Amino acid sequence: MKKLIVTILLFGPASLLIFISTRGCKHKFTELDDMGAIPTYAFTGVDGKKYTDKDFADKVVLFTTIQKTCPGNCAISLWHLDQLIYQHLRKNQKKLGYVKLVSFVTDGKGNSYEGLQDVEYTLKDQVEQYDSSIWILAKGDAKQVYNLTRNGESLMQKGKKYYGGESFQELMLLIDKRNHLRMALKGNSEGMIRKMKEHIALLDKQYDKAALKK
Repeated sequence: MKKLIVTILLFGPASLLIFISTRGCKHKFTELDDMGAIPTYAFTGVDGKKYTDKDFADKVVLFTTIQKTCPGNCAISLWHLDQLIYQHLRKNQKKLGYVKLVSFVTDGKGNSYEGLQDVEYTLKDQVEQYDSSIWILAKGDAKQVYNLTRNGESLMQKGKKYYGGESFQELMLLIDKRNHLRMALKGNSEGMIRKMKEHIALLDKQYDKAALKK
């Protein structure tokens, strides 16, 4: 009996792993909802380059806003966006090179702001190894991207409780390779930015799963 118990303790876990692997166990994970296509968009980068949604075909894009008053007074938490998402993208370019962070520069009231160079200087000063090919500053009307309605609720809310009176300035939008919205979260807290990082990982796993099927 003692020999049998020892044998089970020694070889039982390994045998279980072999059994699971031979049964073709599949790792299951939550897939993000597809909330539909977002409007077509266009903007100008800090270097004067023109971009449209077609330039981001087969890329995942995380849209945010950013203000000239950052990092002291922003609609999003710049430090957490940098540390939790940008640095993760920068350090994992081999795997996540297709994920881009695009921040529309606004004047704080939701309008386009012309001084992209000023904001770029701030990012170069505040963000470790800032790379403009990963984190793109955008000049243009951010409302063209954020003008969305989900279950009868518009992302374009107004009121004193929102930064600059415009709710969209506080939001992060995760857009997939087909220009479809997959997640919208506030970007003014560490918890929400951390959650968005998790959603980016889920979407990446979803694409990995699809690639394996092919």
